[in-house]
Amino acid sequence: MGWTFQPDRPIYSQLMEQIKRRIITGEYPPGEKMPSVRELAMEAAVNPNTMQKAFAQLEQEGLLHTQRTSGRFVTEDRERIMSIKEDLARNLAMDFLRSMQELGYSDSQTVTVLEAARLQAEKDTASGKEGV
Repeated sequence: MGWTFQPDRPIYSQLMEQIKRRIITGEYPPGEKMPSVRELAMEAAVNPNTMQKAFAQLEQEGLLHTQRTSGRFVTEDRERIMSIKEDLARNLAMDFLRSMQELGYSDSQTVTVLEAARLQAEKDTASGKEGV
């Protein structure tokens, strides 16, 4: 997964979000050693200080921890990871519901749209196309 950034938000917060996603999807599994700040900064094409700030925030949130001479590691606290995953899912759902309300959809119409999208995703998956 590549690194993408929006110009209207601080880069360090976008780095945090993308690293969180990588942790909750298992790209960086619990207990795994993280790449160094410099490695990830180079990969993401950002200043190492910006990556350091993102790492420091993720440590404060309990997703990363430092072992003095060994580097940074993903937490082994699977409940913490699941909690963050659930928060992200809830936020995505709330954003979607707000957007649908702004478009003038009722709750039942929104459910109908979601069901149609789910069915289309199943068809796409079955036919080998990329789904939602």
